[in-house]
Amino acid sequence: MPGAPRWSAPHRWHLTLLFLGAVPDGCVAQLVAAGAPAVAGSPAMHLRLAGSGRFGPPRRPQVAWAGLEGDLEGLAALAARLTDAARALGLPVEDRPFRPHLTLGRWRPRQPADGSLTDRLAGYRGPAWPVRELRLLESRLGPDPAYEPLATWPIRTG
Repeated sequence: MPGAPRWSAPHRWHLTLLFLGAVPDGCVAQLVAAGAPAVAGSPAMHLRLAGSGRFGPPRRPQVAWAGLEGDLEGLAALAARLTDAARALGLPVEDRPFRPHLTLGRWRPRQPADGSLTDRLAGYRGPAWPVRELRLLESRLGPDPAYEPLATWPIRTG
């Protein structure tokens, strides 16, 4: 489809609660240890995909995303606890507001782009699902990006 983003494969879909960039190898174990109590305080949460949008202007969009509905306050509180844990370890964290979304695709720079494509999903409401776990992922960038799980923490579902 002309102007469409490069769609992400569904098996790569994830919600980013905290982006850290490069983490020194020596800090990974500390981050895993600090993440456990941050996640343990999470209540049961249910989410659903709802609506869509893009980051970037319509003529030069960068990211196509699906929005979320559901227990967003609990999700934002979890993201804040993870941010606090990373800061306590001296890791640099982004200083922008948490905007829960699922990245569906990315437009290639310097290619024709139709930012209005995301408008077609504006009214979408998907089925709700329980949030069962949180994973610490290492991003491996390249032509075929991959995400390597470094830790998994269960989230209460009842």
